[in-house]
Amino acid sequence: MQSPLRHGKAAIGTTIAGGALAALSQAPERASRLLRHRYPTVAVTGMTGVGKTRLADRLSRRASSQASVDAGADVGSATMERRTRRNARLRGYRFRVVPGENAATRLGALDEVFHDEPVDGVLHVVANGYATPRRTAGTTGAAVATREQQLAAELEDWSITAHRVASMAVRRERPTWLVIAVTKADLFADDLEAAVRYYSPGSGSPFGDKLDELRALAGGAKLSIDVLPVCAEGGGKKSAMPDKAAAELLNRLELRIAQLCGHV
Repeated sequence: MQSPLRHGKAAIGTTIAGGALAALSQAPERASRLLRHRYPTVAVTGMTGVGKTRLADRLSRRASSQASVDAGADVGSATMERRTRRNARLRGYRFRVVPGENAATRLGALDEVFHDEPVDGVLHVVANGYATPRRTAGTTGAAVATREQQLAAELEDWSITAHRVASMAVRRERPTWLVIAVTKADLFADDLEAAVRYYSPGSGSPFGDKLDELRALAGGAKLSIDVLPVCAEGGGKKSAMPDKAAAELLNRLELRIAQLCGHV
């Protein structure tokens, strides 16, 4: 017959072992929460030609090679690209750049960021109708598109992304914020306010109406929406968007993302 003392030790041993196993089983979840807190994930979406990768490079402090800059005028990435921003305080962001081409890889990337591993926020990139036209695969020569056609293409592209955002927002806690980044601001530097207004909720514009629909589906209080102009690359002092002005716009965008992610 087992002594009470030995039985007690066995019970304590079982309790300790059970606690250790429970701690081990919770460790990956805790690590995941810590990683998400320090490095929230941001989906960078938008149609091809708006400059998503270039903007993600600037936000992540990654220098784009000249070859990729030159190639960027002709082709876009067909696969999801990843960028990570880190600082000395062990905080930053994990950017997921969703390809803009209407291909199976794009749909797969959208599924990943809005279903498989839901992101914390969305940086949707538009260009006020000034997206670089892309050639259809297999064709040669310069691509041509009017600003009206590009604005219509932006709206169609946003409808696809907005559907994914809404479906996630009603079922899960994420994403909690959306920033519309209006790139290529150097091309409409004298009309920034009008561009921001066009992409804002409640503006009565086609894009604004789409945002109003999204807020109605997702819950206006649950999903915050900001609209900010940005220019990934400035020019000389006499240009429409000097380097200093472009840096100020980029800093405003970075600050807002930091606020939304709880870094400041």
